[in-house]
Amino acid sequence: MVFLNADICRADLLVELEGIVVRDHVSNLRHTPEWEHLPAGQQPQWGDHPAYERVKATLTAAPPLVLPGEVRELRDRLAEVAAGEAHVLQIGDCAESFYESTPDHTRAKIEALDALAGRLGHHTGRGVVRIGRIGGQYAKPRSTPFEVVDGVELPAFRGHMVNAEGRSPEARKHDPVRMLWAYHFSDEVQRTLRGHRGATLHGVHPGPWSSHDALVMDYTGALVRVDEATGDRFLGSTHYPWVGERTGDPGHAHVALLGSVINPVACKIGPRSTPDGVLALCRALDPHREPGRLTFIVRMGSADIGTLLPPVVRAVRDAGHPVVWLSDPMHGNTVKLPSGIKVRHLDHLVDEALRFRDILRAHGQHPGGLHLETAAEDVTECIGGPVHGPDDVERHYTTLCDPRLNSEQAAHLVDRVFGPA
Repeated sequence: MVFLNADICRADLLVELEGIVVRDHVSNLRHTPEWEHLPAGQQPQWGDHPAYERVKATLTAAPPLVLPGEVRELRDRLAEVAAGEAHVLQIGDCAESFYESTPDHTRAKIEALDALAGRLGHHTGRGVVRIGRIGGQYAKPRSTPFEVVDGVELPAFRGHMVNAEGRSPEARKHDPVRMLWAYHFSDEVQRTLRGHRGATLHGVHPGPWSSHDALVMDYTGALVRVDEATGDRFLGSTHYPWVGERTGDPGHAHVALLGSVINPVACKIGPRSTPDGVLALCRALDPHREPGRLTFIVRMGSADIGTLLPPVVRAVRDAGHPVVWLSDPMHGNTVKLPSGIKVRHLDHLVDEALRFRDILRAHGQHPGGLHLETAAEDVTECIGGPVHGPDDVERHYTTLCDPRLNSEQAAHLVDRVFGPA
């Protein structure tokens, strides 16, 4: 099936998806949540799409994609990381594709995650919490709302949950029915993940768990549920949501939503982050200082992390918040070739991750692991290792958004950061 907006908005497909999504479930969250009245950046512009209200009602009535017991188990695992007893490996696509959400694709991604986690566990002698950027990573924030394609200004591609990657105005229209497709394919992925979760590897924790950027409020907000056994709210779209630096204002909707649920949550910490701002996130998301509750994913760039990260680490440490610290060396080190193609240099990624590790250790804190954008196939989107230079990049460049590491490059990074000196 080709997911063009012209097909997606057909009434018969909407009816079919409603039947797939709802499955006789009724949401038990019945009041207007507090975050609906707060500012929210980076949101789709649905306009007056005739299916919008129907889509939201369908998602609100849909079963959760993850269960509260699974969420609590992941928090317990992350508490071990916060205590310095384990590590996290969080990897996957920059932006998931509807086309690659089949069981076969998902199994290939799990195999890549397992292999890299096994490598990390071998180096450290500790358990590894395996988390995929998977089962809902269908939306992306963008630095500009428009881009010029073939001389024509078009809305930026924001992930398959919002629009299509095609190079036409029709493909780039924001279509709320895509949220139902995102739910449907997330469900397919979660079923495959659940089938693997009971398996264990030597030195590797049970998993894998799902994670995604909690970006599109119409989607994530509609999937907040209440655990009938305890009365706790949980986010039913993923085990481990995060917010990016662009949407991580403590007074805005994204943080308010994550503050209201029991899921373990994460925030990206970038070059604009300050000690005071990060402490405000701690107060909003981890007021009771609970190990396993809050993760900071550091993405400052190799040139700036040495200056910017130490005061942030000191502030969080001195305030007594037992957070998990992860390094995302990808997002602060993206450059464009003269052709306009985005790339990342493996040496820069290794450099930032090493600096992250050394800064955390120097402050008596545990460098908890890595957050990487990777592909299960042998892509050539980052320069380094088997990709010798810019001339090699276009050989197998298939990402929907930002460049990903292939398995050999990801293994090299893990070896350099956590292997023998």
